[in-house]
Amino acid sequence: MKCPYCNAADTKVIDSRPADDNSSIRRRRQCEACGKRFTTYEKLETMPLMVIKKDNSREVYDRSKIEAGILHSCHKRPVSSQQIKAVIDEIENQIFNMEEKEVPTSVIGELVMKKLQTLDEVAYVRFASVYREFKDVNTFIEEIGKLLKK
Repeated sequence: MKCPYCNAADTKVIDSRPADDNSSIRRRRQCEACGKRFTTYEKLETMPLMVIKKDNSREVYDRSKIEAGILHSCHKRPVSSQQIKAVIDEIENQIFNMEEKEVPTSVIGELVMKKLQTLDEVAYVRFASVYREFKDVNTFIEEIGKLLKK
């Protein structure tokens, strides 16, 4: 494991334990070169989950893409990093518990929007505006109208 601070290849494991969700191992590591500590999570990877894009191309599932979208949507909102991590974990659990090993981006996008709607409505509208490719103000107004009806 390379050190994220100095890129040295020599790191040692200080502590290992099951992560909070019991689906991974949390490892505390220390770099032998610079002495800094960092945490890694180890998950068993069976057959990789494939994501079917809008243009029907396929790519391997990448958690960081969901994380980036949610972080961007929650920017300057009263949402903690623990809440964001929990939402992403819940979404991943739903995705990985599906029978299919190929999941369309539309399914993932809808799961993200459903979780964001309960977490923070402004973050939800931000995500929906990019995901659903809002073209004008009227589309925003329609989406906000749907939220207000609920």
